[in-house]
Amino acid sequence: MSPFARHSLSVVPSPGNRASARPPGGRAEECGEIAGQAVAGCHTLTMAVYFECTTRTRTPRPELFDLARSIDAHKDSMSRSREDAVAGVRSGLISLGEEVTWRAWHFGVPIRMTSRITQMEAPDYFVDEQVRGPFRRFRHVHEFSEDSHGTTMVDRIEFTAPFGLIGRLAEKLVLAVYLRKLIEARNRHLTADSQGG
Repeated sequence: MSPFARHSLSVVPSPGNRASARPPGGRAEECGEIAGQAVAGCHTLTMAVYFECTTRTRTPRPELFDLARSIDAHKDSMSRSREDAVAGVRSGLISLGEEVTWRAWHFGVPIRMTSRITQMEAPDYFVDEQVRGPFRRFRHVHEFSEDSHGTTMVDRIEFTAPFGLIGRLAEKLVLAVYLRKLIEARNRHLTADSQGG
């Protein structure tokens, strides 16, 4: 694997300027591990989960930006969960204000989720947010930067699961780890062509 293609994750408190990350009455908890995986010096919120994945690659920033918003590339990267675009933008590149409805199988059950691109500044960043779906709230910020060594893509994911107290437990013990693995698999697929050299 190329040294420029790396995948990492830390479960950290949402940035202070994100008011929605800490709802009124929300409480930060120290966490020593998540699903048996040690997390050094981390915090997670009782009301929401926030994590980051950072990927380094030789893929030029404009190309990676388009790959990250490509419906077709996303479907290819999620083929194991039989993910398909069934409404809205179903192929090509999704743009600001547009929606896509995904159907996939996760945890052995079919799931539908509609997302909208709520912010976009090419080729620096874009944001997709759940409009309808299984989460109380889901927000995914895609950020891209470039230097002399290559391109850095940072995925910032923040979500709140359903089902009240049970949902919060699932966030910590199952969903955060599961979603991290999905993001990492997607990013490996998107940067596969840059990992050979």
